[in-house]
Amino acid sequence: MRAAGTTGSGATVVCQRLVHIYQSSGEVVALSGVDLHIGAGEMLALVGPSGSGKSTLVAVLAGLLRPSAGRVFVGDQELTKLPPARLAALRGRTIGIVLQGADRNLLPYLTLERNIWLAQRPAAGLPGRRLDPPGRILELVGLAGAGRRRIDELAPGERQRAALAQGLAANPGLLLVDEPTSQLDRSGRDEVLAALKTINAEQGTTVVVVTHDGEVGTRLGRAVTIRDGRVGAEGRDGRDYAVLAADGTIQLPPETLAGFAPGTLFTVDHTADGVTLRPRDPDGG
Repeated sequence: MRAAGTTGSGATVVCQRLVHIYQSSGEVVALSGVDLHIGAGEMLALVGPSGSGKSTLVAVLAGLLRPSAGRVFVGDQELTKLPPARLAALRGRTIGIVLQGADRNLLPYLTLERNIWLAQRPAAGLPGRRLDPPGRILELVGLAGAGRRRIDELAPGERQRAALAQGLAANPGLLLVDEPTSQLDRSGRDEVLAALKTINAEQGTTVVVVTHDGEVGTRLGRAVTIRDGRVGAEGRDGRDYAVLAADGTIQLPPETLAGFAPGTLFTVDHTADGVTLRPRDPDGG
C-alpha cells in the first residue's frame, strides 16, 4: 500500500505493522506492530505515559529512527527505503519537528525572524516552493509584530509558540510536536493549542502532537493512545474506542483488564448489535 500523497500542504501518514527494538542493553521492544493512518490535514494527539512507545513512534515518523520491521509513508515517500541523505533532506522540507522544551529548538541570542530564516534555508530556492515570510509565520502562532525580539526576552508560552514557528518555517506537510504544553500553565497551554489549530486551519498542515495530557488529545479532536508499543485505544470527539489491529489483536482498556487475570478465556458471541466478549465460567460453563 502507498500513501495517497498530499492534499493542499498536508501530508498523509501511513504506518504498517511498525516494530522497533532497542538492543543497546538487552532487547527492549518499543513498538510492537503499530498500524496507523493519519489523513492529509488532520490533527492527531499521541497520548501515553513515559515508556509507552509514543516518542519512538514520532522519531520513526521524523526519519530519525529506522524501524526494525514494518513500513512508514509520509506523503508519497516511503521513509523505510530512503537513504540517510534523503531522510535528512526530507526533514526541514516536508517534515517539521518541534522538540520537547522550546529552548532546544531556538538560538536564544538571535531574533525570532532570524531563527525562522535559518530554519527556512534548506527549503529556500526549491522549484515550485513558496515560503511565507517570517512575519506571516509569527502571525500564525500569535506572535505578530514580535519578529525583532530575541528568544531570551520571551515568556514561556511565547517561547513555545516561537518553537512552533521554527518548525513551521519551511511550510512542511507534516508537523511533529513533542510535549508542547508540559511546562506551561493553563493560559500558556491554551495559547499553544490555539496556535496549532490556526496552523492546521490556515496552512492545511498535518499536525501530530505527543502528549501525556489526555485533555490535550480531547481538544485536538482525535487522540490515539499508545500502550506497550501498540495502539491501545482511539478517542474521537470525546469518545473512546478500542482499535482492531491488522493482525487481529485488540487491546482492552486498563480498567477492563483489571477485572480479569492474565490467561482468562473468553467466548466471542456475535449478536445483532455487534460482538460480545464473555469470560468462561471458572467451573467450565
